[in-house]
Amino acid sequence: MAVVRSNISTNAGVRDQYIEGVKLLKKEASGRTTDEFGIPGAARSVSTYDLFVVWHVTAMMIETPPGNPAQRNAAHRGPIFAPWHRVMLMVFEQNLQRVLNDANFGLPYWNWAEDGDLPPQEQSSAAIWGADCMGGEGNPVATGPFAFHASDPSAFRVRISTNISGELRSVNRGLRRAFGVSTDALPRTAHVTNALALSPYDSPDWDADANSFRNRIEGWMNDDGVSATSMHNLVHVWIGGEMLLGSSPNDPVFFLNHCNIDRLWESWMSRNERVYVPDMTAGADLKGHRIDDPISSPLGRSATPRETLDVSAIYEYDALV
Repeated sequence: MAVVRSNISTNAGVRDQYIEGVKLLKKEASGRTTDEFGIPGAARSVSTYDLFVVWHVTAMMIETPPGNPAQRNAAHRGPIFAPWHRVMLMVFEQNLQRVLNDANFGLPYWNWAEDGDLPPQEQSSAAIWGADCMGGEGNPVATGPFAFHASDPSAFRVRISTNISGELRSVNRGLRRAFGVSTDALPRTAHVTNALALSPYDSPDWDADANSFRNRIEGWMNDDGVSATSMHNLVHVWIGGEMLLGSSPNDPVFFLNHCNIDRLWESWMSRNERVYVPDMTAGADLKGHRIDDPISSPLGRSATPRETLDVSAIYEYDALV
């Protein structure tokens, strides 16, 4: 039976389970060590949670195909954006179900457009940033379940990050957020509505300049067809801190943001016959983004975009848009 993914801001039970699950994965040794990923310094155990940080950074460093002028990588800046993150979310959800011992747990989403409809000065006070949910901002974050306390060895700590070149490195510090520093507001409901009205899913040149649904939700193109920071990208930039880096899964809000993006993709597909482009007639310059190309998967056998188009047997959302 499909699990149900619900809004973290309105479902306290799922909220509390998510927090518990994240903490359990953060404490759980994965059996992998930092030296296996080429991270400098003495070898150190990598938690199961931190594997998702490593996989995201690694995907960003894989050009698909190598040397492409559009700077497409294995997870971003091209058609693969929605399928790749869908695979990542499903693996993360399965790991949460395992450590929570609850096969019915559904990964929650954050409907940031609701908060984006608030006046900018009120957005940092939305329910998601409460002490009983994700906590607030800070360097380090000092409130909520992921607050950092130097004297507490069990406190939530960022252990793997990236340097200025995007390369993995070992760190030992608290979580960082800086709301509204680089942009003053989150995306609004109007942005979601306008994106869902776009067709096709993606379009030539399959890059950050395409005025397509994929490019709009990823956030390289704004509502007037001009390149800008919007939607998914805007959420990362508004939160700041960890979310500005390739190692953005360090912030548990990362998964809530992407679950909402996945919900928007599911909403779009429910209206558009689950169409994905490009197909396999596209040239080798799109290898890694075509419908039957293997996804750079974070765990296990690589799926393909085609295999991610109908997940109704695995999960569903409590509400589409």
